[in-house]
Amino acid sequence: MSDFKSHFRVAIRGDELLTSPRFNKGTAFTLAERKAFGLVGRLPCQVNTLDEQCKRAYAQFQTCETPIRKNSFLQSLKDQNWVLYYSLVSRYLREMVPIIYTPTEADAISEYSHLFRRSEGLYLTLKDQDSMEEDFLEQTKGRDIDLIVCSDAEAILGIGDQGVGLPNSLVYEISTAKSAIYTLIGGMDPSKSLSVTLDVGTDNANLLNDDLYVGWNHERVRGEEYDRFIDSSLLHFEDFGVTNAERLLQKYRTAHSVFNDDIQGTGAVTLACTMAAVGATKSKLSDQRYLIFGAGSAGMGIAHQLRDAIIQLNNFNESQANTLFYLIDKDGLITDELVDTTSVRAELHPFARPSAEWNGVQRDEGGKIRLLEVVKHVKPTVLIGCSTCAGAFTEEVVKAMAAGCERPIILPLSNPSRLVEVDPKDANEWTKGKALLATGSPFPPAKMPNGKDYIIAECNTLMNERLSMDADALIYPGLGFGAILAQSRHMTDSMIIAGARRLATLSPALSDPDDALLPDFVDAPKVSFEVGIAVAEQAIIEGTARVDWTREQVRDEASKKVWKPIYKQYVYDEQGSR
Repeated sequence: MSDFKSHFRVAIRGDELLTSPRFNKGTAFTLAERKAFGLVGRLPCQVNTLDEQCKRAYAQFQTCETPIRKNSFLQSLKDQNWVLYYSLVSRYLREMVPIIYTPTEADAISEYSHLFRRSEGLYLTLKDQDSMEEDFLEQTKGRDIDLIVCSDAEAILGIGDQGVGLPNSLVYEISTAKSAIYTLIGGMDPSKSLSVTLDVGTDNANLLNDDLYVGWNHERVRGEEYDRFIDSSLLHFEDFGVTNAERLLQKYRTAHSVFNDDIQGTGAVTLACTMAAVGATKSKLSDQRYLIFGAGSAGMGIAHQLRDAIIQLNNFNESQANTLFYLIDKDGLITDELVDTTSVRAELHPFARPSAEWNGVQRDEGGKIRLLEVVKHVKPTVLIGCSTCAGAFTEEVVKAMAAGCERPIILPLSNPSRLVEVDPKDANEWTKGKALLATGSPFPPAKMPNGKDYIIAECNTLMNERLSMDADALIYPGLGFGAILAQSRHMTDSMIIAGARRLATLSPALSDPDDALLPDFVDAPKVSFEVGIAVAEQAIIEGTARVDWTREQVRDEASKKVWKPIYKQYVYDEQGSR
């Protein structure tokens, strides 16, 4: 790398350089760099390549006997050297992503809840809200921030209020791990992302009574005071409770470029999966009848994404599109009668079915219309589970669905696997191999009647049961990358649909209907790149982009934007980067 333009100007030397994870190269510093930056005598004499460092680091990783120890090793590596960390993990995505993300983080917090780690992100506390803007600017001074990943810890991984803990706490690790996924899969520069933990108190009694709890020891604040605190610019917010998630998304999406992974991410990857299945059956989204079992934030996110895609792609209006959906929650099928007599959330009201449709349909002892009766009456073509009700899609339910359509699309998305609505192996058997399947937890291939393996795509997870991660990682890094690439003012529904549509075009099932509905996770970086291009193109088309180049230039600009974990040649310059 003799071209002077390829040199990277750095303004720090000695210990400061060796302790900077952004700039540290460890044993990869050249002899010339060691002399220029005051490192002679601080490192062993051998100069290693990045490949050699990865080989050594992987050997160390393999000596760690448990996932938690492997997690700690990788976190330590990240604290020391970003390039080496991201280069290593990118070479072993399938093996290492579940270690740096779920489920290992959940185990880590339960076993090491009082263990301290170096803080990477930013904590903003409600009791200090008067100085919050000043605190934020002080901690980000001199940084060019493209992405903020933010959580208030109310609904971490669906296990509830986890409060705000030490830098290895679940909320903290999930936010930083999401940022890492944006880099590993989305190609974003890690120096331009920031993990933010919002401390608004906790309703977790165990934490409030814990003398070692390091968060704000106060009951969780809600209402107007909470809203005033949250009123800041975000791109990706994560694991907010169902009460706030949809409300905050709608409040801020027209003012800022925001994205809620639990609602939009899950919805977008499920939309892509459904598009792929519909494409495999040579039909349209608007030809389907959708039954969504479980109408929480994930279920509603899926309903909205599917509905919006039908409106945009099939020229339906909202009222027409709503009639294609049937939602079942804890109170049974959502009907206008139920809306009038119970406290059904407002976001469900547009999907309420007319009660007159259900005259003569059997109800349970409480007057509720249950899943089997809905399946028999509606004959859905798409059945989606977001309920965490294990085994809800019984043999009778699945066979009733299969009797009503040629290729039933069955997506039991609840996770972990012990909570899935139906084992895909059983659904495949009960439908005699006709079902198009994807799950929210990893499962082994099912056997087709001809003996062929049917690969089960994963809409929420893409690894084995012990080592799982969100499969929306196939789409949310690309959505973020595309929005940042185009400098979009907003993350619009059309941009998300464009990303999901591009993901669907990469489905193996389009070539063979008996193949997986989603691409393999090892291809996630390539998939994310294509999703990002589609999103940026759409932003330019609809005028939300703030760039001066055209749609035809997006691919070239995207290639320039992708951050790659490689070492640059350093030149010392007091005016350089710090």
